Parts: sequence; C-alpha cells; structure tokens
Amino acid sequence: MLRGVSPETGLAAGGERALTRFAPLAAIHLTALAILLSSETEWHARVAFLLTWGFLNFFWMVLLRRPSVAAALSLTLVVTLSALSQFKHGVSMMTATFVDVMLIDLATVWFLVVHIPGLPWKLAVAGVLVMSLLVLLWQLDPFRIRRSLALAGGVCCFLALAALSFLVPLDREDEFVLHQYVSKFARSGAVAAVDLLTRGVLEADPSTPDRLQPGGAASCETRHAPPHIIMVFDESSFDATMMPNVIVPPGYRERFRSADGKMRSLLVEGAGGPSWYTEYNVLTGLSVRSYGRFADSVTRLAAGHVRRGLPEALRRCGYNTYSLYSWFGAFAGARAFQTAAGIEHFLDARQLGVGSADTDSFYYDQALHVLGTEQERGPVFVFVYLAMNHFPWTYRYRPDLLVDWTNPGNPHDVDEYLRRQQISLQDYTRFKQRLAREFPSQHFLLVRFGDHQPFFAKQFLEPGLDQPALAQRIALHDPRYFTTYYALDGVNFQPADASSALATLDAPHLPLVILEAAGLPLDASFAEQKRILERCHGLFYFCADGAEARRFNRLLINAGLIEGL
Repeated sequence: MLRGVSPETGLAAGGERALTRFAPLAAIHLTALAILLSSETEWHARVAFLLTWGFLNFFWMVLLRRPSVAAALSLTLVVTLSALSQFKHGVSMMTATFVDVMLIDLATVWFLVVHIPGLPWKLAVAGVLVMSLLVLLWQLDPFRIRRSLALAGGVCCFLALAALSFLVPLDREDEFVLHQYVSKFARSGAVAAVDLLTRGVLEADPSTPDRLQPGGAASCETRHAPPHIIMVFDESSFDATMMPNVIVPPGYRERFRSADGKMRSLLVEGAGGPSWYTEYNVLTGLSVRSYGRFADSVTRLAAGHVRRGLPEALRRCGYNTYSLYSWFGAFAGARAFQTAAGIEHFLDARQLGVGSADTDSFYYDQALHVLGTEQERGPVFVFVYLAMNHFPWTYRYRPDLLVDWTNPGNPHDVDEYLRRQQISLQDYTRFKQRLAREFPSQHFLLVRFGDHQPFFAKQFLEPGLDQPALAQRIALHDPRYFTTYYALDGVNFQPADASSALATLDAPHLPLVILEAAGLPLDASFAEQKRILERCHGLFYFCADGAEARRFNRLLINAGLIEGL
C-alpha cells in the first residue's frame, strides 16, 4: 500500500478506477438498448435484436477477448446497418437484407458514392474516429473473456436467432416499412444461410430425362422484314377501376386496349414496388419466385448467369438492342443484368441526361433518336422505361401540363395518379403519330405493360382490410394485388400471331408473346415455353404447384442457358 493513503481511501480510489474502466462498456450497451427501443417495435423483433447483439459481441470477443472493444465494433456495425438500410429505403422503398451484403460489387459501391455526397471523406473521417476510440478502449479495457466461453455464447445466440426466424417468418410487407433494421437484416441472414445449404439460390428439379427439343428455329429467316420492336415499361401503371368506388375520367379504360380491341391483364410477381421483378420477367421469360427468399436480389444474382431471354433471341435475329433506363444503371444491378442478358446498348439516366421535369415524351424522343440512327443497320429493339407515374403522388407534378385538369374527387394521391396517367397517354399518342410521320415506310410493333400496381393501390382494393389481413393476401399471391395490364399495338404493322396473347398472362410469358407477334421463329427454349403456356393456360410459376417452372429451370441448366445458380 502507498504511504499516506488510508485503506478506505485506497479502496475508494480502486473503485473509482474500476468504475471508470467499466463505464465505456456500460455506455455502449445502453446505447444499443436505446437503438433497440427506438427502432424495434414488436416483441420478436426485439428478441432478434438482442440475439444479434449477443452474437456480434461474442464473435468479436472470440477474436479479441476484450468486451469493450467487441461492444464498440458491434455498435459500429449496428449504426452502419441502420444508416444503409434507411438509405436503401429512400431509393427502393425497401430496407436492407442479408442478401444485399452477399452481393456487394463495384457497381453497388459506385451507386452509394454517387448518391451520398462526400461519402469517401465521411467514411475516412468516421474510420479515423472509430479506430482512435478502439485504440483507447483497448488500453482501458480491464476485462478478458475466455475464447471458449465466447464461442459457446455466439453459437447459442445464432441457433436461437435461426429458430426464431423460422418460427416467426418475416413479413414481406414489413420490408417496405422504415423500422426494425437490425432484426430484419439478422433474420434474413439466418434463413438465407439455411436456404443456401438446403436448396441453393434457384429452384430447379434435381434432374430430368427431358431435353430441349431442337424443333425450334435454328435460324431467323422470316417471310417479311421483321418489325422494329418498342417495349414500353409503363411504371406503376394499372387500371385504377380495379379499386372500388374510384372515379375516373371519361374513356379512361381505353388506354389499356390493344390494337385488336381486346383488354389484357398481366400477372406480375411484385406487389406495389419491385420494378426489377418485372424487368427480370420480361427480359428472361423466367420467374422471380424461383429464387425464393433471394427474389429481392434477382437481377444482381442473375447477371452473367442467365443467358436466355428476349434480347438474346432478338440478337440472333439481327436486332440491335437498346435499353433506355430511367434511373441509374447501378440500381439493383440493372446495367450488369441487362447487358449480360443481351442488351447491347444500355443508356441510364445519367447518360440520357434525364431531368426531374422530364415526362414520358423525353424517353420517347430518345427512342426516336435511336431509331433514326439505327434503322438502316437492321431491325431495332428499344426497351423504353417511363417514370411519369412513379411515386410520390403527394404533389401536382408539372402543373404547366394538363392545366384544364379537374380532380375527379378521389383521395389526393389517386387523383394525382390519374392525372399523370392522362399526361402519359398524351405523350404516347404523340409518339405513335411521330413514328407514323417520320418513318412512313418502317414497321413497328409496340408492346406496353405495367410493371406493378402503384404502392397506394393495396390500401384501396379491399377497403377496411387491416394490415395483417392485407399482408396475408399478398403472401398468398392474391391476383387482385398483382394484376396490371399489357397491350399490343402497331404502326404500319399488325401482330403476325397473337395466339399466345391470352386475356390473362403471367409476366414471364410476355417475351414469347412478343416474338410471335413480331413473326419471329421460336428457338428451342421458347418453343418449350409455348407448350408450357398452352398446358398451363397462361400461368407459369404457379402451374402444377411450381413443377413446370422447376422442370423448365432444369432444362435450361442442362442446356447451359443458366449457369452457376
């Protein structure tokens, strides 16, 4: 004992030192508790957060043995995850899942750099601060945890988290809600790990004695010159009269009618948000649902692995293929996916020079420019993305347009949606007129479709339905929440064969409809898909409880058209 210091004073000083060294650890855990209470709203979400917090701390203690440093690293991950999840929701209306981390690539990193001003500098400053704090905690931390004890704790936390994740499945609709960032991410990681071990990424039969029959076209010879094809991705567009009691302008439903006078419905695979689901459907002719819990990352997963679809079939027939994309190419891996799927020229919003005031006419003007440039080199396929009907509908977009518009009397967002649809219709009508005037000797097949219903629609399709019942409807794939439209049109051209253009069609069959409408011969894979369409009366994934889709995926794998999934 030091001279001049009484035992009582020495004990007090020792207690103060212990308290000082314990305080940082306590502060970090209390901060995590505050995050839990503020962001996790349901009992199972809070339990999942606690188990995740425990797992992270034990993981770092296995490596470092110091609980204060482990807690600081865990808190850093939790805060970073929450921030990235909020950012992702601002871009795609969905919070982050474990699959997002699995698929981080240079395009994703560049997307973050572009959309978060000063991100590299912010990361550098944050990194210096975190490292300084970790060094300080390393020196102050008086505790050491046995690695065997930390390993046992981590394993117990993970097993409990996995059990909870399967006992209380994630609500698909909850991914659209800004809360429970940590618990949703962790639970998605638990089920993703199990899925990868038990079924892989893509559903497919283990084997099949069948092979793709070579009865399809070996070449692309046609009686007549093939038409230019313009496929219009009509963002968030559907027939609003599906919502009971909605008031629409006179003649409203005519915009969904095909040139042959028929009204046709498209069954998409996303409810109120994921445009990339339908993007995958109409380019590959395959189902997003075959990816199970990995569906939200389908375009990034498929990039470079799926070598079959509409653009590839059209390139075989001499088409120059273009995509005019209304957002940034790194979003959901769109550029990598589409170029690997056969799109030769992918032009995103930055390359096109899109402005916030640009309506559909901007994208149609870009399509006209492409046609004027490429028409002499052969037929052209242009995939035109529109953005006129995109959310939010809380304000009057371009008030200088359609100045005589009077709201019909629906809720404000519905009336604004209808107004934008009307502007979109005017732009499309002018586009057709320009095609006829500027290319009088050319033939054009135009195919329009809605990628999903607007986000608000599910609140109006069955008025009075509470959130749990609505989530159940969507989880059971009630067609009312997945129905949009598709329409076949032409300029100086009539569809050569519309026999596959059924009144109700699953979105993966749309490429087949386009090929036949253009009068193009089908290759072996599309010839097989036509047999599926006929057997299943327009259904795809849900035909025979998924058996047709699983068999077809295996056929494509065996033919080398799907690899590595």
